[in-house]
Amino acid sequence: MQRMTVSTTLLQSDLPGLPLRHRGKVRDVLDIPRERLPANAPPGDYLLMVATDRLSAFDVVLPDPIPGKGEMLCQISNFWFARTEHLMPNHLTGIAVADALPKGADTALYAKRAVVTRKLKPVPVEAIARGYLIGSGWKDYQRTGAVSGITLPTGLRQAEKLPEPIFTPSTKAAVGDHDENIDFDSMVRTIGAELAEKVRDATLRIYRFAADYAAERGILLADTKFEFGTDDDGRLYIMDEMLTPDSSRYWPADEYEIGTSPPSYDKQIVRDYLETLDWNKTAPGPRLPAGVIERTRARYAEALKKLADIALD
Repeated sequence: MQRMTVSTTLLQSDLPGLPLRHRGKVRDVLDIPRERLPANAPPGDYLLMVATDRLSAFDVVLPDPIPGKGEMLCQISNFWFARTEHLMPNHLTGIAVADALPKGADTALYAKRAVVTRKLKPVPVEAIARGYLIGSGWKDYQRTGAVSGITLPTGLRQAEKLPEPIFTPSTKAAVGDHDENIDFDSMVRTIGAELAEKVRDATLRIYRFAADYAAERGILLADTKFEFGTDDDGRLYIMDEMLTPDSSRYWPADEYEIGTSPPSYDKQIVRDYLETLDWNKTAPGPRLPAGVIERTRARYAEALKKLADIALD
């Protein structure tokens, strides 16, 4: 087992000289000027992707960070990128983060929470694989008997395992907006049949691989969301984050029960707390008690240990 010290907290990146391209709910994406790259870096454009400690709930970014969450998420993603590169190429370049930071930057602050990536053209659809009937899929099934246009057997219960994993794309919403499930035909109309089929096939292939691995470690991978992008030659890559507790629903196998909403290795502790408040689920979000922050941090640390075999010091 590897050991890792998580000692930094970052709510928002501050790297003068690296132009900010995008600030998402959790990740900051910055352009890396060519002069900041090693001389032997292959041709092309590169990005610095920083996983902050921001936490969003109900599509609202909350004011309090979860200390070290970005480091833990980045390490889980890196673990999965390495483990699945035989299934799908990913956006990582292998260039050291320290080599891309501007002079005077706190290297230790970004070392474990950032990666240097290829600059890709994002596929404008969220790629979701579901192996169990939960979340928005369960709500759609209750209403229509189908999820993203896929008709499912009658009589399924909440959290029940599906006969086969299904691909259920959604729109990619801006910060503060909600994603909406769409059917495969709508995805084809958005990005074309060939690319849609490649994304669907890769999503299900990676999901099955990850679900089998997680099951061996006593964890059920209920569903997960992937981001894909293409290079100038049209080659498809998986990018952003991968199989983290923020992008996936992981359940402890020994606490799984059909007909319930099983506990998960994610920010459910925060969502449960927020549901007790008189809050309309719009920005600005409420502050979090110290106990909720610490229990959430511990949940992410448990996922890091069980999935990537990395324990915190």
